[in-house]
Amino acid sequence: MSSTTPPGLEIRPRQLDFDLAQPLPRHWHSGDAFKTHLFNAMSVLFPDGERFFIDSVRLHRERIDDPLLKEQIRGFIGQEAHHSREHLEYSQRLRDLGYDVDYLERGLKRRLAFVQKHLSPQLQLAATCAVEHLTAIMAHALLTDANWLDGADPSLARLWRWHALEETEHKAVAFDVFQVISGSKWLRRRAIIQSTLFFTLDTLKGLTHMLKRDGLLWNWRVWRDGLTWLWGKNGIYRKLVGQYLDFYRSDFHPWQHDNLHLVYQYRAEFEPQPRAA
Repeated sequence: MSSTTPPGLEIRPRQLDFDLAQPLPRHWHSGDAFKTHLFNAMSVLFPDGERFFIDSVRLHRERIDDPLLKEQIRGFIGQEAHHSREHLEYSQRLRDLGYDVDYLERGLKRRLAFVQKHLSPQLQLAATCAVEHLTAIMAHALLTDANWLDGADPSLARLWRWHALEETEHKAVAFDVFQVISGSKWLRRRAIIQSTLFFTLDTLKGLTHMLKRDGLLWNWRVWRDGLTWLWGKNGIYRKLVGQYLDFYRSDFHPWQHDNLHLVYQYRAEFEPQPRAA
């Protein structure tokens, strides 16, 4: 088994300055508390989650013979490390606004410590593949559906587009490593069920905490409009269901969702352009 990432797609980290506002606008996403805090809640999960992804792939790196996949593993680790760093800064901005980020991180830290101590390296890698699938399909949607970020603060919208671009670039790396190490369809399906459950619960925990701090937890209009945005007729999550379910197929591979054109489209935003002669 070798790399299945499209030929010529280099995976490398970008060191960017997103110049996040200090203080961060409390409702930076179009003045909407629900939309803002859904993104904030996901962001809080990333620093610890991405360190776990890195560790789960590193456990198996020495068993990879394909030089191209080895190089892509280095790129994957570099990108995830930079994501963790930027989202740590984002989390500090949330602390400055009065949200209890330590409380939100505590349960995830304990769970990941348990997983790393008690579950097999193969299952840890399967979990990384599963969450990478969740982030990949959300990244695709964010880069193609204006409803995800329409009206958002420009600096935050740019950070999320950068994250989505790099999640798209490396979406198959952990999966390819898993295919070398195990390839078990049962482990993969078990992991996606568990990862979907915990991602949903962790995101809901962050969302409700931040709405409560804003005094909006019991505002029915906030929930009505927010759930319509997620799951209504044109809801951003509702559109993901088909792609999400693909992961359960025996023959699934991330690049069956062929969106390479988005990589080249959005790279122009984050890479220096050559100067005219």
